[in-house]
Amino acid sequence: MEPNDEALISKLVEGDPVLKQLVDDHRNYEKLLEEMNRRPHLSPEEDLERKRLQKAKLAGKDKIERILAKHRD
Repeated sequence: MEPNDEALISKLVEGDPVLKQLVDDHRNYEKLLEEMNRRPHLSPEEDLERKRLQKAKLAGKDKIERILAKHRD
């Protein structure tokens, strides 16, 4: 994301429920991943969940970027 994106997100999130949900999900995934990454060992199931969260976080970020790109132009 670009440096001014946080300000743009704050401005847009009030009128765009889809963007708000994407941002909320992204922050939640980030929090969960930080918790998982602090653990010294993960079970195979936890490792799969971590990978799923990483993919979901990245997919959400891509969607956020597409929305922001429309408003940057």
